Formats: sequence, structure tokens, C-alpha cells
Amino acid sequence: MSLANQQKASSLSNICTSCSCSPLSILLSHYFVKMSNKNGVEWSIRVGDGSSMVLEPEHKNGVMRLWDRLKGLVVGFVMRVCMFIKKAWALGVDDPRKFFHCLKVGVALMVVSLFYYMRPLYDGVGGNAMWAVMTVVVVFEYTVGGTLYKCLNRICATFLAGFLALGIHWIASHASHQFEPYIMGISLFILASATTFSRFIPTVKARFDYGCTIFILTYSLVSVSGYRVDHLLSMTHTRVSTIIIGTCLCIITSMLVFPVWAGLELHLLVPRNMNKLAKSLECCVADYFGRGDEESKKTLQGYKCVLNSKSSEESMANFARWEPAHGRFNFRHPWKNYLKIGASSRSCAYCIETLTSCLDSKNQVPESIKKHLELACMNLGSTSSNVIRELATSVTTMTRSVKINAAVNDMKNAVLELQDDLKSLSDLLIQPHDHKENNEQVSSEMPVMPLLEVMPLVSFASLLIESASRIEENMVKAVEELAESAQFKQPEDEVKLKHNQATNKIVSDEENVIALQRV
Repeated sequence: MSLANQQKASSLSNICTSCSCSPLSILLSHYFVKMSNKNGVEWSIRVGDGSSMVLEPEHKNGVMRLWDRLKGLVVGFVMRVCMFIKKAWALGVDDPRKFFHCLKVGVALMVVSLFYYMRPLYDGVGGNAMWAVMTVVVVFEYTVGGTLYKCLNRICATFLAGFLALGIHWIASHASHQFEPYIMGISLFILASATTFSRFIPTVKARFDYGCTIFILTYSLVSVSGYRVDHLLSMTHTRVSTIIIGTCLCIITSMLVFPVWAGLELHLLVPRNMNKLAKSLECCVADYFGRGDEESKKTLQGYKCVLNSKSSEESMANFARWEPAHGRFNFRHPWKNYLKIGASSRSCAYCIETLTSCLDSKNQVPESIKKHLELACMNLGSTSSNVIRELATSVTTMTRSVKINAAVNDMKNAVLELQDDLKSLSDLLIQPHDHKENNEQVSSEMPVMPLLEVMPLVSFASLLIESASRIEENMVKAVEELAESAQFKQPEDEVKLKHNQATNKIVSDEENVIALQRV
């Protein structure tokens, strides 16, 4: 401590002695106060009698201050690096396929770089070997469908643009040398403009957007560079060859080494979102009637994943169309039906989002009225969730559900029960008859205040009925369409029943034949 601080500390002890405070009270009454002024930050000590004393920090030389700052920067950098490594490790542990995807990209780049490192391969493709490396970097995607989408688009667009550029270059070269640049420039303007406009067409944008970009790029490179290059055909041939080498290597690596199928990802994503939707619906009803806990409040937010899954579902469905038959999915598997199920799930999720807003309503419903609808609402929320779970199980196992009809009937009965309770709710709002001084009876009227108080509960019940109708009309029908198109398997109970019926029919036919022979 500096000499000035020591003097202040001694004066502080004299003040405490003069005020005859006990050691414990002195210890409890003294505390440091951080104050700011124009020169920076200073610390002061406030004592029990209300006075305060400013402690001046010891002045450090420039080297020590620089060392402290440098040490703080190094420590902060090390802490950020450690946090980044921790998050990356958790991401790899959560989904090891992402780690394998990184290894696949590294292996593909290492193999394709041999065209530069090995002399015989380099002599075969020349300096255009770098196009193979660029192709691997650009087209290698996480899923097999994404890789096939980019590879096939790149190959087709490169071939088409290359042949068109060669044809137009041949026409321009046979014309006058004076008109050759005009022919090439006009052709470039027309094809680039037309291809760019085609990208606004929804069907082209969904399936061939990347191919249109590669077409413009390839045609521009070949047509522009062909004006100054003598051997245009050989240059085009080597570039196309290197692109084919890169795309084939990406396809082989993506399909044979720990493949990640976009169709399978979509097949698992849709029922997973449906299960989250079912849990959110149950937790929302439970929280509204005060039967939820901390865990249910966290699970309640699951419907947000359903609302945010539209783009991922559409991209997976687009990539799945490019994939060959694999696993339980045939070549023309109805991926569009998964998008219908996802749209119906989001329709129900919007209802749940509105239901959650009722949880934060400032208008509190009286408990007596709330208990009148509690049982019916809880029953409807439970039956609706059971229907969604049963549909999710049917999609996951690709098997027709035996219990879905019974679950839908239970949900319908729960809706009728809630509607009956809503009709009888008006009896609780009727007030006793009022009498005037002349004993004339006045007709009873429904008061305004109780009606305003009960409106949030009625809105909550109406939204529950609306969500049930959306489940029945949209989600159930979408799953049934998928089951028809994808030819879901019949449940084992129905298969056994049909087998027994067929066996009994055969036995009865044989008995009839034997009886006829005896006659």
C-alpha cells in the first residue's frame, strides 16, 4: 500500500475509535464504493458515521500497464478458443455424421489433388486440373441428394453451355472477322438474359437454379476466352473432363462412405415435429389450468420448431427427388406428401401459438367457471395429442395404424363434450332476479362484467376445438394420402385376420367339394 493510503487508513482507524464502534459493527458498516469521475474509476470507503474517504490507486509505470493489458488479451483469447472447442465437440458428439462429412470432403480433395501432384495425371489434363478441385469444393454437400443435385446440374449445364459456345463460335468464325465479336456478344446477351429470367420460374428455380448459374458461367468463359484462343475445342474438352472427374468423385464418396440421405432425413423430421406438436398441445392445456411444471414449460416451446421447419422440409424434399431408391423408399417415392403433412402440422402449430398467448392474458377467469371446463379441455387436449402421436408412429414405421380410427372418434367425442359444457356455461352467468319497491319483477339479464371475465376461457376452448378440426381435416387426410401413395404396410393384426379368413374360405370350399363328390 502507498504512503498516502496508509495515512488514510490510520485516519480511518482514528475515526472509528472516536465514534466508539465495536469491531464487528466496524467490519459490517465499512464497504467499498466504486465511483467514476472524469479521470476514470476511483474507489472510496464509506464508514458508519456517513463519511467517505477516497483511496487513490498506486501508479504503475507504462511497462506494467502494457503487460497487464497484454495478459488480459491473451487470457480472453484462450478462454474464447476453449469455449469454441467445447461447442464444436458438443456438436460432433450430438451428430457424429457431421464429423464424418468433414472427413469425406477432406478425402475427396486429397484424391483430386493427385491430378496436380502426379505427373502422368497432370499431363493428361494439363493446367485445368484446378477445375476438378474447384468442382469438389463447390458441389460436395452434406446429403446425397444435395450432392447429386449440384453434380448433375453442373455436368448438364457444362455440356450444354460448352456445345452451344462451340457452335456459335464456329458460326461466328465463318462469318467476317469484323462481325465475329458482335455475333458472340449478342449471343451472350440473349442466352444470359433468357437463362436469368428462367430462374424466376418456380419449377426451374426449385430444381435447376444451380444449373442455370453454371450455364451462364460456362458459356461466358468459353465464348469470351474462345475469341483469343486458337485451340478452343481442346480447352473445352479438358475443362469438361476435369469437371466430370470432380463430380464423379463427389458422387462416389457421398454415396458409399457414411451416406446421409435427404429422403431419410425428411422422413424422420416430419414425425419428430408431429411429436413435438403433440407435447406442446398437452403442456399448453396443462399450464393453462395450473397443472404444469418447469419441464412442461420447456416442452411447450416445441411448436416453434414446427413453425420454423418449412424451408428445411422443402430443401430436403427437393434433394430427395434426385436420390436413387434406397432403404424403404422406391425411386418415385411421394416426397410431396411429406410437405403436405408438414403444412398441416404448421397449421396446428399456429393454433397452439395462439393458445399460448392465452396463458399470459391479464384477464383472470374465476376459478369456479374455469373448473367447469377444465375436465373437458384436458380431455380434448389429451385425445388430440394421442391422434397426432398415432399419426407420427404410422409415418415413422410406414405402417397403417389400427388405432387411428378409435383415436379420432375419441377426439370427436371430446369436442362434443366441450361444446356441451360451453352451452351450459351461460347458466353460471345468470344473476338472481331484481325487484323494485313495488315488488314488480324485472327480467334477468346477463351482466357485462362476468361476460368479459369469461371471454379468455371461451376463446381458449374455441381454439382447442379449432385445432382438433384441423387435425382431423388436414393432418389425418394428409397421412392417409401418404399411406396410399407410398403403399404403407398393413398392420400385423389385419394381415393375420385376412390370412385366417382366406384359410377358412379355402377349407369351406374343400368341404363343399367333398360333399358334392359324395352326392
